[in-house]
Amino acid sequence: MSDTPNQTRKASDLLVECLEAEGVEYIFGVPGEENLDLLESLADSSIKLVLTRHEQGAGFMAATYGRHTGKAGVCLATLGPGATNLVTAMAYGQLGGMPMLAITGQKPIKHSKQGRFQILDVVDMMGPLTKFTHQLASGDNIPSRVREAFRLAEEEKPGAVHLELPEDIATEETDSRPIPASQARRPSAEAKAVRQAVEAIEAAKAPVLVVAAGANRRMTCKMLREFVEKTGIPFVTTQMGKGVLDERHPLFLGCAALSSGDFCHRAIEDADLVINVGHDVIEKPPFFMTDAFEGDARGQTDKVVHISNTTAEVDPVYFPQIEVIGDIANAIWQIKEAVTPQETWDFTRMLEYRQAEHAHSTPLEEDERFPIFPPHLVWQVRRAMPEDGIICLDNGIYKIWFARNYTAYRPNTVLLDNALASMGAGLPSAMMSAMLYPDRRVMAICGDGGFMMNSQELETAVRLGLNLTVLILRDDAYGMIRWKQKNMGFEDYGLKFGNPDFVEYAASYGAHGHRVTSSEHLADVLAQAGEGGGVHVIDCPVDYSENDRILNHEIKELSAAL
Repeated sequence: MSDTPNQTRKASDLLVECLEAEGVEYIFGVPGEENLDLLESLADSSIKLVLTRHEQGAGFMAATYGRHTGKAGVCLATLGPGATNLVTAMAYGQLGGMPMLAITGQKPIKHSKQGRFQILDVVDMMGPLTKFTHQLASGDNIPSRVREAFRLAEEEKPGAVHLELPEDIATEETDSRPIPASQARRPSAEAKAVRQAVEAIEAAKAPVLVVAAGANRRMTCKMLREFVEKTGIPFVTTQMGKGVLDERHPLFLGCAALSSGDFCHRAIEDADLVINVGHDVIEKPPFFMTDAFEGDARGQTDKVVHISNTTAEVDPVYFPQIEVIGDIANAIWQIKEAVTPQETWDFTRMLEYRQAEHAHSTPLEEDERFPIFPPHLVWQVRRAMPEDGIICLDNGIYKIWFARNYTAYRPNTVLLDNALASMGAGLPSAMMSAMLYPDRRVMAICGDGGFMMNSQELETAVRLGLNLTVLILRDDAYGMIRWKQKNMGFEDYGLKFGNPDFVEYAASYGAHGHRVTSSEHLADVLAQAGEGGGVHVIDCPVDYSENDRILNHEIKELSAAL
């Protein structure tokens, strides 16, 4: 791309220059004829085009790039069906707080000769799914629209944005130049709000820290570690807050993977103050507030301090009394510097719940039945993964087991979606992780239903030369919905299916296939896949028959009895 001032060139060239100025490394997608000018411009750029086998996979990869880096990942599709295939991935990034940009093509908007063939109002369609959507109707306006798109995608709360580039606009001549990003800092929390929070924490008898999705940012992790070390206040995470703090810490009380009634929920209920950091309404609430703040604490919490970039969205179960609004890391630092740990704090009861959870989980982890029992599966995977290894979960009943039982050591080493909770994201998410971190072990963990929704991306993974393990948990059914079906008293109907031979299926793409035949064999296969290069696909039968007994009854009855 030329840097000569005032030199005219195609608008598609300018668009690529603007993307380069934003630091874009990759564009993931499936181009169509409406993208051909942009494709030609990309060929002469520093940006690598990653051709996927479905637009949804491209979108999931772009969102995961944003999740890891904080910079907007970029995906590309044509008009009509190409754009509609991005919808699920855009919603995934938008709800999950993952910065991403989708660029779609369109027929000429000035002199169209094809009627309405393939034409949808994509800009209008993307409106409810994004923070920003815009049709580029002039080459001269590209720099400002691209800069605005990236600004909105990356600022809190991060999310999805969309630009549409019509064919005739892509070929326009323009002498506009990219607009450089401005240096912006998020505002700090007001001193009075910080002081109110400190006073509430010091006055509490048993405060607890809840780490949620919005706290999963680099500097916030550091400040929260320092806060916990200074105060000694125990902490709980939500599913998308996993890994923000090292879960081997003796003050970790568990992950709120169930809706209520788990050991960690009881620990929160025992608190008289919840310090709720990065709360996001897209996640199931880790606790429920009521309008009664006296008497028995079970089922309610007395007071909540909301610490986030934005004010709390009030609903019937969440209406915090104190809000500390501003940069989260800075707010935690201010509170940490000002607070004095109190000798009157008593966390005994909370920690007893955590001990009880360990006592309950350990025998389950040692259950070596075959097909594999979910708690034992989680234990085996944790043993197989290095400290910096990354697991990327698709969506299914196993996600609850991993959220509860898998110990996360570092931020963004457990990628799960507790927002849109879409099936089909596990494999593309792991592919992106493997691209970004080629020296770390990455494992996609998918149910057989979710895996088959984007299994064609195995070809992309092999073509890219990725080192990746894909663990398929096979129960030959949509297991999560079968569990819900049973819970609600319905007959077992309509949710079973057949599967291909996953070992041969993997081989057909040039990947390595493995079939687990026993609990002991699983450990050997996980080790073999981790040591060998390339893409390894593991067919692992699982036994979900006791989900209802353990998750719906045993855990809740044991925790309630304490």
